[in-house]
Amino acid sequence: MKIETFELERRQSVWENRVEYNLTESGVHPYKLTELLKQEEIDKLLSLRIGYGQTNGSDELRETISLIYPKADLDNVLVTNGSSEANFVTVWSLLEPGDELILMLPNYMQIWGIARSFGIKVRPFHLKENLDWQPDMEEIRSLISPKTKMIVVCNPNNPTGAVLSENTMNQLVSLAKESDTWLYADEVYRGAELEGDETPTFWGRYDKTIIACGLSKAYALPGLRIGWLVGSKSFIEKAWSYHDYTSISTGYLSNWIANKALQPEMRLKILTRNREMLRENLGILMDWVKKQGDKFTYIPPKAGGMVFLRYNFPLNSTKLTTKLREEKSCFIVAGDCFGMDGYIRIGIGSEKNYFLAGLDLLSEMLDELSF
Repeated sequence: MKIETFELERRQSVWENRVEYNLTESGVHPYKLTELLKQEEIDKLLSLRIGYGQTNGSDELRETISLIYPKADLDNVLVTNGSSEANFVTVWSLLEPGDELILMLPNYMQIWGIARSFGIKVRPFHLKENLDWQPDMEEIRSLISPKTKMIVVCNPNNPTGAVLSENTMNQLVSLAKESDTWLYADEVYRGAELEGDETPTFWGRYDKTIIACGLSKAYALPGLRIGWLVGSKSFIEKAWSYHDYTSISTGYLSNWIANKALQPEMRLKILTRNREMLRENLGILMDWVKKQGDKFTYIPPKAGGMVFLRYNFPLNSTKLTTKLREEKSCFIVAGDCFGMDGYIRIGIGSEKNYFLAGLDLLSEMLDELSF
């Protein structure tokens, strides 16, 4: 089996730890254990025996996760090594060569690459900038065929930060029901709202809905490598058997810490801290964009740790971001990684002073350009 290069992840893997200022991260500045756990909890952690643990996630963690989703219980949950494994296991377990998958774009392109490598035809639909990054439902409807087996959305969206309207969510559910297809919702940015209440989940709207989520983005705990799937009990049982062939289990210590982080009171504390950081940095970026004159336009994101900027000068996005990285040791994401040249994605989840310093370097480089 041949795989295509996962451009975004490949570039980040190579460069994100080799630059002075990394503004490619779409999550929030991560926690330290001492910020997350009480001293008695840290002492308990240090006394744990590091075994395999329950391979689908401990009963305690799965029960805690299930509380986030109305009418779910622990048997509706599979704990994975990040949401990346959740994506892989889902596509692998449910789709066959020749099936068709309808995928929201722009998007984190992992499912795009996995599905195509498995011989699945990926049929994209596009969020429309002129619709405030909402989809055209007629475009989606036109893509459905007898071979359609799954519709995939990312809500809140990466990289635009858009949140689907309630009406759009209901229409997507209706389309999935009509075509008897799986509806797979990546909700990893749910909880990182920049305005309004927590984004509604797709869970509970349709019996063939699957949710993917994890601790890497909204929860600012990427190093734990904890993700999860929420779905029907029959799907979760099947996905768990495929998980036997991938990573078998998550890390025992990560599983234990995750259960502490997702307790209702701590979950609220984490999300509140992260939203405050994101909102402050979004304000900083909005002020920065104003100072750039007519160089940039954008639709303000509603959730997530990034802003997707359209720029108005003639330079390829990969060349622009490479120049910034090589000359200023500052790293941002090229729109090319999403098939959208003429855009850049800037992460807004860093500590304030670090974020300001990175923007100063981007300003320097832009001032040095001549068109």
